[in-house]
Amino acid sequence: MPARDRVPARPGQGGASASGRPGAARRTTPRPGGPAASGPGRPSGAAGVQGPDRLVVGTVPLLARAAGALLLLAGLVGAVAVFPTYLVVGGQAVDPVTGPVSALVALVAPVAAVAVGAGLALGRVPRLGLAYASVCGALAVGRLLIELYQGRGSTTRPAVEVLAGERVVTSSVDLGAGWVLGVVALVLTVLAGLMALVAWGRTVMEDGGSLDPLRPVLAGASVLLGVGAVLCLASPAADVPDRVVVDPVTGLETVVTAQGPPALLERPGLALLGGLLLAGALLLCAVTAPSLRPRLGAVGGLLGVAVFVLAAGLSGLRDALHGPDLDWTVTGAGLLVLGLGLVALTVVAWRAHAAAPAAVTDAERFGSTSED
Repeated sequence: MPARDRVPARPGQGGASASGRPGAARRTTPRPGGPAASGPGRPSGAAGVQGPDRLVVGTVPLLARAAGALLLLAGLVGAVAVFPTYLVVGGQAVDPVTGPVSALVALVAPVAAVAVGAGLALGRVPRLGLAYASVCGALAVGRLLIELYQGRGSTTRPAVEVLAGERVVTSSVDLGAGWVLGVVALVLTVLAGLMALVAWGRTVMEDGGSLDPLRPVLAGASVLLGVGAVLCLASPAADVPDRVVVDPVTGLETVVTAQGPPALLERPGLALLGGLLLAGALLLCAVTAPSLRPRLGAVGGLLGVAVFVLAAGLSGLRDALHGPDLDWTVTGAGLLVLGLGLVALTVVAWRAHAAAPAAVTDAERFGSTSED
């Protein structure tokens, strides 16, 4: 046999290489998207494989799509509810929207619900929508009880309230179309959250685990922001400031304390129960959201918490700017800052896949090849 002839090597055996050294192997680079790129234990032919994180989405169950449809409907009803009269308190009509700025603030949460609900109803990245619906449903339970108290039980113990920037006394309360539509939207949100919890375990969606190294950091930051949000919610975001009155005769200064809106946990009856449930649900969602799998599930959970806290902070700022007798409080500013922080965490979780390397097995790193 001529010296230049090469004998093909059998699999598992070293053959003669171009340099003449038996058993020599050269490093090969796997082709992107090749069969081995999915790594051990990862589906290679499943539908829904996307991007470098190799997201695998199975068949979306009908229950998940129904939860998305309910969330979409809740967002649409909630968007319509901000325009009619909310309540008529003591003969004074309370309208949530008084201008373009207040309309944008009031539509933050409904627009987010419409966008996420539509994507879930269409079966796109289902666990993101399911996580968002579950968080919104959990938070809507306490809000629903508070709304029922505002519309039906607040007259039993008249008090000063701040509703849509208006400082009113709840001596008499008549329901408006905005209140009715808002309650319907909250009920639909609760139903969507319950259906999302049931559909979560039936929905197949997995990725390459690109968020796993960041999950402890995200969890710690989310817990801190969640605790801060609960503490800020315990006090009014816009309050009536104390006034200093000077006696013109004696020049004596006297501080006159004006009664402001009660804090979240100072209201009686259903409102107190709703405040406790709201605070507990917010803290629980902030703790569990970063641990949801896959990465987009954590994104959906964090987004639900961020939208709620950010909307609460913006509502406090709107009330302070709208009402001449109201001042923006430190806790109101804290809600806005914490909401922006939660939005930043959501963006970090969303972009985690961009810096994650593709999974490469040992066989791909050091593969043996032969030449004829």
